[in-house]
Amino acid sequence: MIQAIGFLAAIFSTLSFAPQAWKIIRSRDTKSISTGMYILTVGAFGLWLAFGILEHQYPLILSNGICLVLSAFILMMKLLPARKKSAVANAIKSKQA
Repeated sequence: MIQAIGFLAAIFSTLSFAPQAWKIIRSRDTKSISTGMYILTVGAFGLWLAFGILEHQYPLILSNGICLVLSAFILMMKLLPARKKSAVANAIKSKQA
């Protein structure tokens, strides 16, 4: 039961960033996203990933690695100028089609 709860928590944590990333791809709007919060989030996931690697904890490595990529993408889109943000979003959307 404990493993199942941990597994579900990892899945939910990982999936929690996908709707925000997809919304940014569709709308290109990042005005309401906190830069400071995402800097801390990216740092936290990087540290959790390092911890998982050092402890050989594959569930931590997998979930935090994916969360790191998604949250870093959101932070990158927040920091990019509008023109480059659109270019990235268009490139991703074209690969989806």
